[in-house]
Amino acid sequence: MTTPRGFRDRSDDSLFTLIGDIPELVRNLVVAEINGAKAWAQRTAKDAGIGAGWFVGALIVLFWAIPVFFAFVIAGLSSWWPVWLSALVVFGVMIVITAILALLGYLRFKKLSNRENPGKAISEDVRIVKEARDEY
Repeated sequence: MTTPRGFRDRSDDSLFTLIGDIPELVRNLVVAEINGAKAWAQRTAKDAGIGAGWFVGALIVLFWAIPVFFAFVIAGLSSWWPVWLSALVVFGVMIVITAILALLGYLRFKKLSNRENPGKAISEDVRIVKEARDEY
């Protein structure tokens, strides 16, 4: 007899049959935990790389914003209104772009800390096994 999810009903199995299945179940649990840890590491590495890319983009824009700022100072000192006003507008736009790229990088790195660490799942499994062992 199977349950709605497709699992076999084991309520009629003998104690020795259930005990004999423990090594396979433990192996399946270990394999599942290792696969979960691999998937977590891949997602984490991907997000860290993307976040680092956003920060590099922010630094590149900031690097080129510095000469624009100096062009603004030079044009402002020359007292010619349209030149320094345009330099100020370009500088402001570059600062806004830098802030947006830095925010995107920060949000991507913040996403990393919100994930469940597979080490926590393993320690939870160990705790459950210990509690079950202590009951018997």
